[in-house]
Amino acid sequence: MPESSDSTQGRAFSVRTLGQGVPFAQHLAHQQNQTLGGAGRRRKLAAPPEAERPAPAAAPAAMAPVPPQPAPAPVPPQPGGTQGSTVTGPGRLLSPPASEGRSYAIGAPDEGAEGPEPLDGPGGAVEIANRPQPQPVDDELPPEPLDNPRRLLVWPAPDVSTQQALSDRGYRPVIVHSREEVDAQIAAFPAALFVDPLTGPITRTALQSLRQAAVAAEVPVLVTAGLGQATREAAYGADPAVLLKALAPRDSDQHPPRVLVIEEHEEIALALTETLERRGMQVARASGDSEAVDLATRMRPNLVVMDLMQVRRRRAGIIDWLRANGSLNHTPLVVYTSAGMEEADLPGLASGETVLFLAERSTSDEVQSRIVDLLAKIGTN
Repeated sequence: MPESSDSTQGRAFSVRTLGQGVPFAQHLAHQQNQTLGGAGRRRKLAAPPEAERPAPAAAPAAMAPVPPQPAPAPVPPQPGGTQGSTVTGPGRLLSPPASEGRSYAIGAPDEGAEGPEPLDGPGGAVEIANRPQPQPVDDELPPEPLDNPRRLLVWPAPDVSTQQALSDRGYRPVIVHSREEVDAQIAAFPAALFVDPLTGPITRTALQSLRQAAVAAEVPVLVTAGLGQATREAAYGADPAVLLKALAPRDSDQHPPRVLVIEEHEEIALALTETLERRGMQVARASGDSEAVDLATRMRPNLVVMDLMQVRRRRAGIIDWLRANGSLNHTPLVVYTSAGMEEADLPGLASGETVLFLAERSTSDEVQSRIVDLLAKIGTN
């Protein structure tokens, strides 16, 4: 195949610059000195064909430096054709004649010269890891070590035996008296709000305010109480429904609170139901924890009231159902003890001769142990 006249294969290149670089003659002499000394490298831009390769020189000393030649005058543009080109024949373009001028050679840098550093060297690419940024902490309540006791909000101050029982189980009681004090402790992730009226009276307004703060912060609420039986005159002013209504949230003003009562004694369950319904609450009764789970599935209670002895300590029950359905932080739990009530006197509740009233809960070892176990069950939420 005939080679085109426009082809550049096997031809020498002349690089014109604006006065930069080293003249070709000076660069050639420098390369000869480097060749004699055994150092230096030269990069080949293109390899000529085998037929056009010149014969190797006999000795490097035979080469003489080429003196620089003056640049020729610029050629004026010719009308009707391309500047610097000659047209011969129909539409064939020949390359312009080679112009004389200063010539420069492009070579590789000498060995040991400064150049770009390798990417994998000491000054090369650096791997940057995405390290997690520290989260801001609360100035008032810095995070505590994991081995510290967990905070438990209590009101009022616990008695000596309850304090000891809570400390032995790994709780740190923090006394709160108002909604603002509850809000100040939320950043420490307290286990629960524990209302245990043994050392002082509680008011309906304060109890409602504490309950609202805890529920808004999704902190479980546990209230303990004792139930007694007495005549209406002796029990005046201690109606359990007053306390329970302050604890029971409601879905809206048009819907009454839904209360689930868990009590195995029929007389006590009926007496609680009557007093709660008189206060405008909707009540469902269960005789045990298993039945309570079935009722809770249908009614979705706003408040759970149950005998402490009905709480399952090892098996799943109403507490586990509330947690599994996301209601434990929004449904206050009231547990009571009725150890002072005799079964022989219970028929008086059915006949109306006696009524229920709020009293102090029992502080026996079994009751204390059950309450702490219940707090541990609630606090794992």
